[in-house]
Amino acid sequence: MLYVVPTPIGNLKDISQQCLDILAEVEFILAEDTRTSGKLLKHYQISTPARSYHIHNEHKIVDDLVEQAKIKDIALISDAGTPGISDPGFLIIRACIAEGVEVMTIPGPTAFVPALVSSGLPMDKFYFEGFLPTKKGRQTRLKYLAQLDCTFILYESPHRIPRCIKELMEYCGEQRQASVAREISKLHEEHIRGTLEEIAQKLDEKSSIKGEIVVCVHGNG
Repeated sequence: MLYVVPTPIGNLKDISQQCLDILAEVEFILAEDTRTSGKLLKHYQISTPARSYHIHNEHKIVDDLVEQAKIKDIALISDAGTPGISDPGFLIIRACIAEGVEVMTIPGPTAFVPALVSSGLPMDKFYFEGFLPTKKGRQTRLKYLAQLDCTFILYESPHRIPRCIKELMEYCGEQRQASVAREISKLHEEHIRGTLEEIAQKLDEKSSIKGEIVVCVHGNG
């Protein structure tokens, strides 16, 4: 079996007992970065060996891993949150299903859910975009998102967030309501809410911006 196991996005306590039990019992763990996952495993005294599985090697090793999953229980984790959501995971999950290997995903942390719920924006329906293309296709995606009639959600890096907000102002209008969440579940968690223009001003006032960022933007209308 392949277990898809969410890991904390901030506070190390944000992991269920079921996840910890699985990580302790499987044959090995596929980790996006074994150095990052090593801190979590060490904290909970889990000695299960971890192997690297990331965007740069997943195509090369996925077939071998599926063959191993046919006879062993293995777990897939990412650096933070639920594997497959803007993280490696889709390829091996799809391949396991195609080969008849059972896949069990354990409920757990995903950054965009608390960001959306805390945004104050409509959440009866929403569109998750994840990371925008950094170059080719970026404007096309922004035009598409700007016309959606539901809240849409982006992931962004700290050094690109000022540019992202300015682009959203260009395509969505300065008065579109939005929310920027960073450091979710960590000591310095912050939510910046208001119009895109107001958010841009607040970001400009900061000397530095740190942490993974989730942007939620009100739909058109």
